[in-house]
Order: sequence, then structure tokens, then C-alpha cells
Amino acid sequence: MKIQDNGTLSQLCLQRGISNFQELANFLRYLPYGRTTSRTNATQLFTENKGTCSSKHGLFKSVAIENNFQEFKLIIGLFKMNNKNTPGIKDALTKFTLDFMPEAHTYIRIGEETLDLTNITSSFENIKSDIIEELEIQPSQIGAFKVDYHKRFLKKWIANEGIPYDFDTVWELRENCISNLSSL
Repeated sequence: MKIQDNGTLSQLCLQRGISNFQELANFLRYLPYGRTTSRTNATQLFTENKGTCSSKHGLFKSVAIENNFQEFKLIIGLFKMNNKNTPGIKDALTKFTLDFMPEAHTYIRIGEETLDLTNITSSFENIKSDIIEELEIQPSQIGAFKVDYHKRFLKKWIANEGIPYDFDTVWELRENCISNLSSL
């Protein structure tokens, strides 16, 4: 599956010697984890040399769109983030006596295969049994839509499960968990 000179992101890939989707997947896996200054500007992964699950998979899907590969699906999966499937967050969860935190994770699905390009150790198999729900999205939805979707879910979870913390406290805990992952 070759990358053609069909758009800005494809051109940026080709300029860096990334000529097919396997090379793009490897590039994204090895790209350091971290938020860019804009969730929705995929070119910043190249200029800032980092990305999150959303920006990395959004870039992958965007290059697929530019190259007319519609079989790649961009998925948001809400999963039960815990110390087993996400090492490095145990202290944050323990402090709040929570077994897990619902987290919105983004990945690529092609047929029955799911690709997690977040980093070199990421594997969908690590969270597969903890998936709560999934939704197919477009790259334009990795910004405000994904955040709003996640916040709505957390508010329902807090109410339905009788979580003894308000939304702001839970969101701050979630941000601390993500910050811990960024520093690993």
C-alpha cells in the first residue's frame, strides 16, 4: 500500500522517506508520546516530533483518505484504564480509591485487525477485554468531538456508578494519569 503524492500529509510522509503504510505505522509507533499544540493539525506531528493516540491515528487515517484507502477505520474506544492495561497510573487511581478510569483511546481498524500505533509497546490486546464501547470517527473529530464524547461519558459514569467525586475532580485525575504516561 504505497503512499502517493496526493495531499499535504502524504507529501510530508514522502519527504521523510515514508513511502508506504507499514513505514508510516512504524514512524508513528516510534514517535514520542505527547500532546502537540493543536489536536487537529496533523502536520504538527512532523514539526513537534510527538503525538498522542488521537493525533497519530488521525494522521494515519488522513493519509489513508488522501490515498483513497477507505478500508482503514478510525475508532474511539472507551475502555477501563487501570494499572494492568496502562502501567504508570496506579498511584493516581489508588489515591482516589478507583479501580479504573474510563478513558477514550483512538486506534485503527482494518477488517478484523486493530492497530494501536501509540508507541512501540502499545497493543490493542492489552485493552481489548476492557473496552466499554466503540465509535467510528473521522480525523476531524479527534479534537472537540472526542473530548466532548469522553466528558459526556464520564459524567454519566459518575452519576450511574455513584462515584464520590465531581466531574472536575475526575477530569483532573484523568489529566494526571495522562501526564504520568507522557513522562514515561
